[in-house]
Amino acid sequence: MIRFVLRRLLAAAVLFLIVLTLAFAVVALAPGEPLAPADPRIPPEQAERLRALYGLDQPLPVQYLHWLGAVVLHWDWGQSYRTGQPVAELLFDALPPTLLLAGAALLAQYLLGIGLGLIAAFRPNSRLDLSVRVASLIVYALPTFWVGLMAVLVLAVGLGVAPAGGMTSAAGFELGPLAAALDVLAHLWLPALVLGLSMAGDIARYTRSSLIEFQATEAGRAARARGLSETRILLVHGLAHAAPRLLQLASVSAPLLLSGAVVAEAVFAWPGLGTATLLAIQSRDIPVVLAATAYGAALVIVASLVADLLLTRLDPRIRVE
Repeated sequence: MIRFVLRRLLAAAVLFLIVLTLAFAVVALAPGEPLAPADPRIPPEQAERLRALYGLDQPLPVQYLHWLGAVVLHWDWGQSYRTGQPVAELLFDALPPTLLLAGAALLAQYLLGIGLGLIAAFRPNSRLDLSVRVASLIVYALPTFWVGLMAVLVLAVGLGVAPAGGMTSAAGFELGPLAAALDVLAHLWLPALVLGLSMAGDIARYTRSSLIEFQATEAGRAARARGLSETRILLVHGLAHAAPRLLQLASVSAPLLLSGAVVAEAVFAWPGLGTATLLAIQSRDIPVVLAATAYGAALVIVASLVADLLLTRLDPRIRVE
């Protein structure tokens, strides 16, 4: 087990280094000048001083080595061109809202997906089963931004059952701890639901197929022969059989949730990593773009690593050398 963990950690470190290198290369080769003055009245000498201050007057290999060394050795991502704030501090403030949104979306997609998969598995090949499968495909095919806009238009603006955007109310800072937490939940549930719908259909189909597969196995027939109810067979034994496959889906859905969070945060004005990334791209704030890309990659790598480790504990058929 220790060798398995060490191999996974080494592979994660190499992958993270590759992501850092590719991100730097793509940003460096992008057209345009990051510190080009927007106002033509700004003297060229001032722009040159800024370039020298941020090291942009040096050759690209030198810039890359200095940047990589600062990141690896000190976790120093530099300063934001737009605000002058340290990038690590800026993203430290933006990361918790994104993790909260992604965690809530992960919970929503598994609750919806497993619930719909159970409904379909109770009556396979029925009209209800067909309806669940068709609805899952339709939801999976819909773009997140369109679903988010329709949710805001219908549920927030039309019916008023949720706030239209933001993470807290305007007077949220005046509320007590419990009221403030409830205020965040009121703002959270709609974007989390919209983001979670992106993978709920896949989870529903995997749950359905795993439960139907378990019913045909020797263990499923034995459980039925012992007189267990169909509900108990599916809820207890069937879901235990499906757990490894569902856990594998979690490692697949992590990057989709993080990429979808950029869109969901933009639609719902959620102050997270996606919003910070979009602002940085619009203003060509290169240090923030690079750091946000690296943070997103790190979250995906960690999620995949945790899923691999949990899978080795849940599935006895996996043998770790």
